[in-house]
Amino acid sequence: MPANDALLSIHGLNKWFGPFQALTDCHLQVHQGERIVVCGPSGSGKSTLIRCVNRIERHDAGSVRFRGVELDDSRPAVQARKGIGMVFQQFNLFPHLTVLDNLMLAPTLVQGKSPAQARAAALALLERVRIAEQAPKYPGQLSGGQQQRVAIARALAMSPELMLFDEPTSALDPEMVGEVLEVMLDLARQGMTMIVVTHEMGFARQVADRVVFMEAGRIVEDQPPALFFDQPRSERTRAFLGKILSH
Repeated sequence: MPANDALLSIHGLNKWFGPFQALTDCHLQVHQGERIVVCGPSGSGKSTLIRCVNRIERHDAGSVRFRGVELDDSRPAVQARKGIGMVFQQFNLFPHLTVLDNLMLAPTLVQGKSPAQARAAALALLERVRIAEQAPKYPGQLSGGQQQRVAIARALAMSPELMLFDEPTSALDPEMVGEVLEVMLDLARQGMTMIVVTHEMGFARQVADRVVFMEAGRIVEDQPPALFFDQPRSERTRAFLGKILSH
């Protein structure tokens, strides 16, 4: 991939659910190492946008390209999507598997790693997200914050180039939010390319290279944090910030 090309390029993206248009003509480019925070009111299309990136949802018009490969149902696209990891709001861990086994499953089945290789890598990732001692436990024995850190480690186990986070702290009790954001801060410091759907504006100020604001399925604003927070272009963005920052 040429150095000046975007790692991820979304062009003219449209998505309908029956008669409801969830995304309208969305354009977004993300370069290697960039951290993009996507915010906006409930129902604005934030989650649908990133779910179209890894093809959990199939877009109806426009294009999504990752490393120059159109993300459709072709074999090259399936291979390219292995470079995209995703962390969900609800942790989506396998409850019948231990934490360690949750992390080892995909590397052994999809990447063909030996159990010994997958185990060593999984333990290193659990250390990285600061819960190595939880390896033998089951997800139901962990707090929400610990489960989300396991989910982050599981996504990292596939060595993604791009990480998508879909409101990763919104299902957590307030005291657990910080521990998950700290892990995400570490990833950002280490250069991970990230798109994060969140209402955590402190995280956006601290980490984001750009903040994207969505309203009614459209990207209304795409600015560096300083401009986004201090000089928003759109009246709708100003109203959103006034409401969310006053809480």
